[in-house]
Amino acid sequence: MSRMRSGGTVLAVALLGVALGGCAGGNAGPGVGHDPGPAPIVGKWISCAEAAPRAGGSIVLPAPSGAAPAPTGDDPAIGRTDPAFTPVAAVLCGREIRPRAGGGTEQVATERRADEIAALVAALRLPDRRPEGEIVCTADMIVPPWLALLDERGRWLRPYLPRDACGKPRAEVRAALDGLRLTTVDTRPVGQVESPAAAAAGCAQRWADMVWVETTTGRPGPPGPAAAPAAEPLRLCVYDVPASERGGGKPAGDFAYGGPLPPERQTAVLRALATTRAAAACATPASRFAVLRPLDGAGGPDRYVELDGCRRFLVVPPGGGSQLGQGDATLAELLRRG
Repeated sequence: MSRMRSGGTVLAVALLGVALGGCAGGNAGPGVGHDPGPAPIVGKWISCAEAAPRAGGSIVLPAPSGAAPAPTGDDPAIGRTDPAFTPVAAVLCGREIRPRAGGGTEQVATERRADEIAALVAALRLPDRRPEGEIVCTADMIVPPWLALLDERGRWLRPYLPRDACGKPRAEVRAALDGLRLTTVDTRPVGQVESPAAAAAGCAQRWADMVWVETTTGRPGPPGPAAAPAAEPLRLCVYDVPASERGGGKPAGDFAYGGPLPPERQTAVLRALATTRAAAACATPASRFAVLRPLDGAGGPDRYVELDGCRRFLVVPPGGGSQLGQGDATLAELLRRG
């Protein structure tokens, strides 16, 4: 087991999921002024894997074909801590992304425990703050951690986090969570986020077929006048679209292969993409598509090419105004592996 002392900035993100935004007009936030009743006390604590198998699962991982749905667990109601229940420890269940030994990244479920929780218990007993007069609330989205309190008999409950006038956890609660001295009790891999091959190629593990998205929900224009091929090096990323995704609103492809596009092939590809041929009427979803982006990830347009199906291509300049054109088997062949 390893011991972790939580730093303020780290905990604000990892435990409370703060997503910074701008300022918004004042409102009390959902649920302010509606304290729940006492939290139900559950029998002996076993583990996060048992009590909260999906806690912190904000990243959706691709499910293997035919896989059974992941268990959801019986999450007890959140409520106030009964005065007869004396907490002696806190457990936080969550997930994090970490590098894999052979390359790429994986999502890991974590279970962490704190035994010095006097400040947290005191903060959890505070009342909600009621809005008084005109208030100004920031647009931060604060996602509370999956938290359980344990007593000396090993029983547990899900405590309610008192809110401020904007409907967010009170500052005292956030400070108490930030001050916990956490011991990692268990970690377990949940699934792959980025494969070693995708990481080596510099490509995302999953990407949306934007040709399909734009042609079914947008109004891309026809290809513009032929332009000189771009000088910046390009990265090729190719994705396979599972049958279950094809024809959906935003088909997601899984990484197949990719890497820097060789200069001689890049010249031929860009020449083909400079065509002014309008896309033919077609509604056949692609099972494989390519994404071409500047090697440094910035500057030029994104280019999408269907490698089968309708074999259309889409050029999306940084300033908007996507353009749809018609590719062919020759263009698809230039983007094949090898």
